[in-house]
Amino acid sequence: MLQSNIKSPGVYINELNAFPNSVVAVATAIPAFIGYTPQAQYEGKSYLNVPQKVSSFAEFQAIFCYPDPAPPAPPAKQYSPQYYLVQQKAKPADSDYMMINGSYYSILPDPNTIYYLYNSIRLFYQNGGGDAYIVSVGTYGPPSGSTSAPGAQIVNPNVKLADLTAGLYLLLNEQEPTMYICPEATLLSVADNSTLMQSMLGQNAAMQSNISVFDIIGGRNPDPIMYTNDITTFRNNTGVQGLSYGTAYYPFIGTTIMQNSDLDYTNLFGGDIKQLAPLLSPASNPDPVVNAVIAGIETPSSPPLTVTQYNNSLLNASKQYAAIIKHVLFDANILPPSGGMAGVMTTIDNQEGVWQAPANTSIIGAVSLPIRLSETQQANLNVDAVSGKSINAIRFFNGIGILVWGARTLDGNSQDWRYLPVRRTLIMLEQSCKLASQPYVFQPNDKNTWEGVKAMIGSFLTTIWKEGGLQGASASDAFSVDCGLGTTMTSDDILNGFMNVMVKVAVVRPAEFIVITFQQQMATSS
Repeated sequence: MLQSNIKSPGVYINELNAFPNSVVAVATAIPAFIGYTPQAQYEGKSYLNVPQKVSSFAEFQAIFCYPDPAPPAPPAKQYSPQYYLVQQKAKPADSDYMMINGSYYSILPDPNTIYYLYNSIRLFYQNGGGDAYIVSVGTYGPPSGSTSAPGAQIVNPNVKLADLTAGLYLLLNEQEPTMYICPEATLLSVADNSTLMQSMLGQNAAMQSNISVFDIIGGRNPDPIMYTNDITTFRNNTGVQGLSYGTAYYPFIGTTIMQNSDLDYTNLFGGDIKQLAPLLSPASNPDPVVNAVIAGIETPSSPPLTVTQYNNSLLNASKQYAAIIKHVLFDANILPPSGGMAGVMTTIDNQEGVWQAPANTSIIGAVSLPIRLSETQQANLNVDAVSGKSINAIRFFNGIGILVWGARTLDGNSQDWRYLPVRRTLIMLEQSCKLASQPYVFQPNDKNTWEGVKAMIGSFLTTIWKEGGLQGASASDAFSVDCGLGTTMTSDDILNGFMNVMVKVAVVRPAEFIVITFQQQMATSS
């Protein structure tokens, strides 16, 4: 209270702050998912192209999923990919085939019905996910009624670059997300995927508050020999800007997200039971029980049975049908790893800290890999002498299982930014100090303010050091904070309204290569 404001006799109380301002660490694991959802409305309000924060899978379901019908009807299908069994003249080159009645059949999806966002959200929450932003850029498009060629990359024409880019730009106004994830980017053409990835990295570099987690086209069904072509294509298409803000994982992962109840005969041949019937009950060896079930599907009784009841009848009546559903389920469960990695990072951040590398850990729900990389094969992913762009491998280890075996950014040749936990830790420190310093804007640019800012940031960094986020035997070894005339500012800076703060930190780096040296020595007498 200024004495000049006291006008009349009396007693006045002047409250003083006993404690200085403090820095509160910003959240480090809040992903923003961009893609297509079953729907995007809640209580009559549309949430299309609206970044919406959710805190649980139940909230996601309430806004972006179809409502379930009243019992006893089965729950609504949120994702319904379509698959076709196409007869081949010879054994297919890839493993996506079945032997039925003495003939080879490739199991091929209708590419227009393949989407990844819904199951990636499920994988995110299965791995410990929490708060997340959802940007729904549209709902599912119509099926094509046809399939792609065996072994070909899936390109969904309903997934459009313009939609995903528009959803990305909506996040320019959101400061909270720390990760951008677009699982359906791999359903674009290679050229469109390149444009989207470069846009994501450019926005990351401009905002300096988030990273992008990429999947790699070709990681779903890699060729065991020529898979390196997919890696080269990815490296050629990410550009050179903002590489330290990006990280990539390879290959896709086989999961248990979808269960038997999520697929039935309506997911085969576009729901045309007449195309499925000859496979289950061929004319040369008819099955009367299967024929009876199929007849009931074609001509429902009164009251009609549900799809679930007919599906269970087919599963019990035909081992061939059960094998087909099992094979299709395996294919539908192959997902890009970015959603699971977002959950892994959330769990590690909450349990240990953002400075802990999200590696040497498993992805819950991952049970298979389309390719098992060896140590030699990973070497070419981890270090690339030409582009310097590192790719993190997901590998299988005997007796252990599937592990994330890498924690590098795309900027693999940079001594400063090659490690993902270093980049994410610096983002957390920078954004926390930035937000905490805002109350000092327009304060007098004098020694009192400088000392207050130094004490505030120093106290925050001391806490981070004690938690293990900075290295050094003492706090002075771990960081330094400078602010003052003659150290970080000149007289001109003060006249122009600049208060410069210099913060130096020794960030903890992962022990990526552990070298143990053995040497023989001569025997000595006891």
